Amino acid sequence: MTTSPIGRRGFLKGALGVGALAATGSLAAACAAPGGGTGAQPSRLAAPSASGSAAKGEITIWNRSGDLFKVFDAAIAKFREAYPNVKVNHQAVDIDAKLANTLISGTDVPDGSFWDDAKIGGQAEHLFDLTDLIAPYKEQTSAYKLSVNTVDGKIYGVPWDLDPGLLWYREDVLESAGVDPASLATYDDLLAASRTIKEKDPKTRPIHLEKTPFLSQLWLEMLANQQGTSLTDAQGKLRLDSEEYRRIFTWIQTAVKDGLVTHAPYLEQADVNTLDNGQQVFVPWAIWWSFAPQQLLKNTKGKWRAAPLPAWTPGGARSGAMGGSSFIIPAKAKNPELAWLLYEFLCFKEPGYTAVYGPNDVYPGGLSTSIPSYTPAADPAKPLFKPIEALGGQDLWKVAVEAGASIPAAAPIPWWWAQSVDYLGNNMQRLMEGKMSPDQVISESAEKIQKNLIDRS
Repeated sequence: MTTSPIGRRGFLKGALGVGALAATGSLAAACAAPGGGTGAQPSRLAAPSASGSAAKGEITIWNRSGDLFKVFDAAIAKFREAYPNVKVNHQAVDIDAKLANTLISGTDVPDGSFWDDAKIGGQAEHLFDLTDLIAPYKEQTSAYKLSVNTVDGKIYGVPWDLDPGLLWYREDVLESAGVDPASLATYDDLLAASRTIKEKDPKTRPIHLEKTPFLSQLWLEMLANQQGTSLTDAQGKLRLDSEEYRRIFTWIQTAVKDGLVTHAPYLEQADVNTLDNGQQVFVPWAIWWSFAPQQLLKNTKGKWRAAPLPAWTPGGARSGAMGGSSFIIPAKAKNPELAWLLYEFLCFKEPGYTAVYGPNDVYPGGLSTSIPSYTPAADPAKPLFKPIEALGGQDLWKVAVEAGASIPAAAPIPWWWAQSVDYLGNNMQRLMEGKMSPDQVISESAEKIQKNLIDRS
């Protein structure tokens, strides 16, 4: 497959296209308070009374078109074997353009849909409360995925994927410079290693910094999540002015001042060229960067490896989440119990999650751009996808699931998150260009987000 990773990762697709996250946020603003719903009390979905061959009926399920639709289509075939009397109408839909409006209007809603974690909190009042159904799996599900699907103590999404951050690095360059990857325990260690590499080869600008405001802010949230924080708390209170964010911005400022940075847009030609010519050596990014060596890089294919992210403080978490998707069941679905059986099968049951992540016609080696958020499915000793030749045969599964296990919990993503890119994401770019200080980024961004987004909600 040569599908773009942006096309694959649900969180990015709409937001990088026509600003669908922002559009969805403005729609949600009319009916949802920061941190969750308002007026109407969402319905609590109970467990189905029948399962297996006794479960009968028809459901309509929405997914995005593309490679993931094909993967889920094949997995749904396994569901049909387990539930032969449930008819599944699996439809490819422009979810970013259609789902929010459909939920609000209540007309022709699907029984279930794939959706970005970022959008679930803002539409909670239009969704079934799944708390009771998730309860048997809660203790074995990623704390992060549960937290971003939880509003006011209630769970509104069925947690699906986990997108752990990893440190991608050029093994050959580190070896030549005498840098042991195992020594990169903190972000200060990463700066020191980058200086060593640059001294050996002055043309290198070892560390990738993202040039698109949206992705740079998404990346920022991964680094904040590592430290157990996020842009807002569970009550929607802004917490940008904090030690954790100041630590990230100061590190960026140091890397820029020391000439250790390649400032390039994610996997556009300028980025690919500098990755392939040896200028970039370190890419702290989500697991879905694995697409690059597999499909885009030619000169350096097979030379890249993945490791846990460095920690911000000694002994701190070695990963954070960057993006992610779950499944929702609309409150006005016709057959919500049957939709739950499908999502329970795909996320929490065998052979459901193996059908999703294991080798298939779309990905012969398995789906390697995320990992399951359900921990029994994410066993380091039982890989669902195979070692990746483009990573020199590295067992990415083991690295990713061990990193994923360290991801701290977070808070629901506020509905206005994408709109805040106009302030925070843009100011991050100015920081990376040496035009703003960390304190300026924090104070100016916080003031505008509070005034223009939070106070107006």
